[in-house]
Amino acid sequence: MAKVRFARAFRLPIIAAMTALALSGCMHATGPVAMAQPQGDLDSLAYGEPYPPVPAGAAYASSGASDSGGAISALRNAFAAAPQRSYTPPQEAYAAAPMPAPMPVAYETAYRLDAGDKLRVVVYGQEGLTNTYSISAGGAITMPLIGSVPARGRTPAGLAAEITAKLRNGYIRDPSVAVEIEAYRPFFILGEVAAPGQYPYVPNMSVESAVAIAGGFSPRARRDSVTLTHTDNSGSMRVVVPLGTALSPGDTVLVGERWF
Repeated sequence: MAKVRFARAFRLPIIAAMTALALSGCMHATGPVAMAQPQGDLDSLAYGEPYPPVPAGAAYASSGASDSGGAISALRNAFAAAPQRSYTPPQEAYAAAPMPAPMPVAYETAYRLDAGDKLRVVVYGQEGLTNTYSISAGGAITMPLIGSVPARGRTPAGLAAEITAKLRNGYIRDPSVAVEIEAYRPFFILGEVAAPGQYPYVPNMSVESAVAIAGGFSPRARRDSVTLTHTDNSGSMRVVVPLGTALSPGDTVLVGERWF
């Protein structure tokens, strides 16, 4: 009985000491302390940062713990370093796009006659032959005595020489002939103008004056350049030209439609 009482007497102090040691160990143990992480961190990357950034390593109180905000910090840095793309509206891109340099239109220095030109042919001393003649669709004029004289592609001086040669061949001993252009063949204007159609050509015309004769641009017209079709002895060519380009008789002007 004495041994049992002795064991009971020492059991309570031992239990108390062990409890105290356990509590003392818990007080010194370090555990993870969760920091409040601001919600919507990805949204802050796009719309600004409503909260101050969390310092690296503050997620745990222990110095040996890993940084839970490292992934988000790396993602934030990646977004900040990425180049920002800017998009230009189609209207501004169209307006800012440089226009290609138009090809020069090479006109012949000497005017070449063609169908639709009206000529004044003067044969000195022969009033019956002096008259106004129009070049037909076949490219010729018809005169008394000598009949049909080809005119298409000739200069006025060249046509005068041809008429002189025909008159000298059995009709007039020493003819003197002059050819003047009384009215040029018309030009044509199509597309986005107020009144497209055929108009008389006026010397020293430009594409811009041709548009004015046709009533000006329509609301949908492209106003910086037009397509010009010109025909000469070498054939027809079609090029995009600015409004200040010189116009020749028989040319066709096409005013395009703008897209924006």
